[in-house]
Amino acid sequence: MLNRREFTLGAAGAVSLGSTGMSLNAFAADSPTQDALIIDAMGEIREVYTDSLCREMIDSGLNSVTVTLCDPKSYEAEAYQWGIDGILEYDRLIDKESEFWMKATSVDDIQTARDQGKIALFYLFQNSTQFGKDVDNVDVFYGLGVRSSQITYNFQNWAGSGCNEPNGSGLTVFGHELVEKMNDIRMLIDLSHANMKTMADTVAASSAPVITSHSCCKALYEHNRNTTDENIRAIADKGGLFGVTQMRPFMTLQVDDAVHFYYQHIEHAINVGGIDHVCIGSDRDHRRLTLTEEYIAELKAEEGPNFVREEWPLYFEELNGPRRMETIWDGLAKRGMSQGNLEKLFGLNLQRLYSEVIG
Repeated sequence: MLNRREFTLGAAGAVSLGSTGMSLNAFAADSPTQDALIIDAMGEIREVYTDSLCREMIDSGLNSVTVTLCDPKSYEAEAYQWGIDGILEYDRLIDKESEFWMKATSVDDIQTARDQGKIALFYLFQNSTQFGKDVDNVDVFYGLGVRSSQITYNFQNWAGSGCNEPNGSGLTVFGHELVEKMNDIRMLIDLSHANMKTMADTVAASSAPVITSHSCCKALYEHNRNTTDENIRAIADKGGLFGVTQMRPFMTLQVDDAVHFYYQHIEHAINVGGIDHVCIGSDRDHRRLTLTEEYIAELKAEEGPNFVREEWPLYFEELNGPRRMETIWDGLAKRGMSQGNLEKLFGLNLQRLYSEVIG
């Protein structure tokens, strides 16, 4: 994936922002997503978004997004400083574009933003390296507005093991201390990117419900970032949520007419964990993107040996744009999902979890 520190609030590279002429805009003004509570458990907001794009996101019914603060691939003093910088960057963005965004630190802020025609932004770290090996740093970042953090990213840290580690180690002694501290201060624990042992250990150790905000189902597609049925069920049994991401390579290498794979992962997660324990965590940009040759060249230069052409584009073309929640709602409704279940999936489940854990 792109370096989040450089791209999340920075330049867009060679990405085309022009309209694709897709059907994402072809929804009636009374689209059900405009009345329902719509929350993205983990998505992207970028400084380069135009005013018209921001307004279209709001018009689509999106009420809240949990955003990643900085590049999670850092350790020790650098991770701490990047964490501070990430908070300040988003604080400045929200202050500059207060017409569109509102910083959220409690579940009530979602309704406040909704009443004001804005999108509430919750702050997330995708690693715990910014805490170092000092749980008092959890207090520091909580005081600055951070309300959730992953235990690990892709590799080993002080707390546990990420999904790309081959040794299979689980939650460490410090990891148990961190879980207890996050429970005490009411910071939501996110298990995305953890390996299955660390995920299972953390679910068992936590006294509060947890979330895996952006993953897919390993039973349907074998990928390091996907989650076993056993862990989806364990998360649900403790009152937590499993967020299904829109990262296409986690579900298929098929590019055209492939969005049905995404719906299948949502449906499978519901079958395993129950409708009350699944949500949407897109992990996606809201712009309409085009993979130009120039952009491909830039990706190769950025990613180096990690660039795998078969994995790009990372998105489903049907969900490529700011109105994708309307597309997903419509697609799942056509597959037989009821109005009540759609409302749970799109926002009510997250509202409940945030209320219980964050307050």
